[in-house]
Amino acid sequence: MTHVLLVVDMQNDFIDGALGTPEAVGIVDAVAKKVLTFDGRVIFTRDTHAEDYLQTQEGRNLPVQHCVRGTSGWALAPTMEAVRDDRTMHIFDKPTFGSTALAEALKALHALDPIESIELCGLCTDICVISNALLLKAFLPEVPIRVDARCCAGVTPESHRNALSAMKMCQIEIKGEEK
Repeated sequence: MTHVLLVVDMQNDFIDGALGTPEAVGIVDAVAKKVLTFDGRVIFTRDTHAEDYLQTQEGRNLPVQHCVRGTSGWALAPTMEAVRDDRTMHIFDKPTFGSTALAEALKALHALDPIESIELCGLCTDICVISNALLLKAFLPEVPIRVDARCCAGVTPESHRNALSAMKMCQIEIKGEEK
């Protein structure tokens, strides 16, 4: 059996770039520590868009050019890239909030080597973390899905808390949540 840590979109544009927040900056060291000390398989995701992002449905609803493939904003934060390189961890580029390719890969892995749990951390709690957590819950309904609230940040502190509440209602365990 294996444990999986999914590190969602710890990219420059979400930390201190086009869509960055002080809360996102504030979790970088905690996420790096979690990755370095995690006993199991670690997988990163990277939000990945093309130059035509603003012409897509997502871009029309979130009209901020970000995470364009090959730009510095698309890259993982230097701290994240350093810990990822240190353990040669896999990365999934995803064109939208949730990654069905990732969910399918984890479902296939689970068939070969049962996954005991999947834990998520990263950015943004209220968009990509929740999307991937719910997708994984749908693909692997019997695998416990957890989110470490201390290692996540949302677009706003309020939307972060709302996303944690929504995930809790969908039987996703929330770790480190403020009472």
